[in-house]
Amino acid sequence: MQHQAIESGQARKPYDPTYDPVVAPDPGHGRDYAPTYWIGTAGGPPADDGPVRADIDADVVVVGSGYTGLSCAIHLAREHGIKAAVLEANGVAWGCSTRNGGQAQISAGRLKRSQWIERWGVEVAKKLHREIAEGFDLFRALIAEPEIDCQPQDGGHLYIAHRDKMMPGLEKESRLLNEVFGYPTRILGRDEIHRDFVRDAEARGAMYEPDGMGVHAGRLAFGYLKLARRLGAKVHTDSPVIGYSRRDGFHYLATPGGTVRARAVAFATAGYTSPGLHPLTRHRLMPVLSNSIVTRPLSEQQVAALNFRTKIPLTDTRTLRHYYRLMPDNRFQIGSRSAITGADATNQKHLDLLLAGMARKFPSLKGIEVDYSWWGWVDVSHDMMPRIAQPDPAQSLFYAMGYGGNGVMYSAQAGRRLAQMVAGKGKGLDLPIFTSALPHHGLLTPFRRIGQRALYRWYHLRDELL
Repeated sequence: MQHQAIESGQARKPYDPTYDPVVAPDPGHGRDYAPTYWIGTAGGPPADDGPVRADIDADVVVVGSGYTGLSCAIHLAREHGIKAAVLEANGVAWGCSTRNGGQAQISAGRLKRSQWIERWGVEVAKKLHREIAEGFDLFRALIAEPEIDCQPQDGGHLYIAHRDKMMPGLEKESRLLNEVFGYPTRILGRDEIHRDFVRDAEARGAMYEPDGMGVHAGRLAFGYLKLARRLGAKVHTDSPVIGYSRRDGFHYLATPGGTVRARAVAFATAGYTSPGLHPLTRHRLMPVLSNSIVTRPLSEQQVAALNFRTKIPLTDTRTLRHYYRLMPDNRFQIGSRSAITGADATNQKHLDLLLAGMARKFPSLKGIEVDYSWWGWVDVSHDMMPRIAQPDPAQSLFYAMGYGGNGVMYSAQAGRRLAQMVAGKGKGLDLPIFTSALPHHGLLTPFRRIGQRALYRWYHLRDELL
């Protein structure tokens, strides 16, 4: 399916299902969107400012037009009076922001609160929790803007134990959240889950968090675009950064249509960060693939048989977790890990694994028609936590990325923090995610995927067999 035409009047280049940010020199130029449910049902992207067609000047360039980049542009304009130029290689929100599961949770990165304490101590962990909670408040305020109609399904998040052995850990984390962080979670038993939420056959119990929301990922991104442009930002699609230089205190970003000169640059490219984009972003992430499917609409009888009484986000306790929910149109959506390389992404076995995972949870859905199937790259940092930072104080370059699959909500706050730093108002942002650069794998970088294969085998053994 072809979507928006590029400004030259030509149709977009075909979507490349084997694209791999570890090896590809760039994310492409003018490529079509992945065939996601979000793109298929969002009604088409709103107007943007088209490609860069001549050399231009900008106070700030934001590279990447996903949630983070557009939030940065929104807050630069709204809070600092700076009208940024956003550069996007393909269509608006072409990467992570239209390939995720649409789950907004009160988290960022892959670590639990107990792991925050182990790494940074109780006081830093408490401050980080307040930052994440403030991010959820900002997210709720943003999606209330008239430009944004993202079909929110608010009401909390259920973290479901898929085996009995996972319950003690959930109970411990719940106590920690309640007693140390003052965050009112509660533990549910299997019968209560089946009675009040959903008849998930694997569920052995769960931790309920009061903050959690399902959203239409594509409508969210396109709403951000409308809001950013109303506030004065320019969003240039089909304008990949194909060259970079710095001289006389300015950054020069070359695109196919012209060079953009800027005083500051903010990178918001997440899992689609090209190796050659800039030395400060090179190999700072471990992109991993996640598969997602959306079924045909369930009948009312099927919904009743599954006792689906909720449409809030659901995730399970596997290390390579499943994330799933019932959509507003009664379709069932589920996602989990996929291939290790882009070259293997089209292998049927990855879809079969996801379908098998769905059938374990909901046996009656085995064999149901799948209307949408896609995959996307998740921006996992090497220490499992995001960074919103100025990695080199001598350069007016900034980035926000590394959410590890938990960026739908926090990317709004990350974009706001990124805008603060770019505007020179970052004093007081003293959490570790603001004061340190994304870690590097150093000499082990070429061997990361060998380790990933071994870890995936170990995770499967631990999650399913041991």
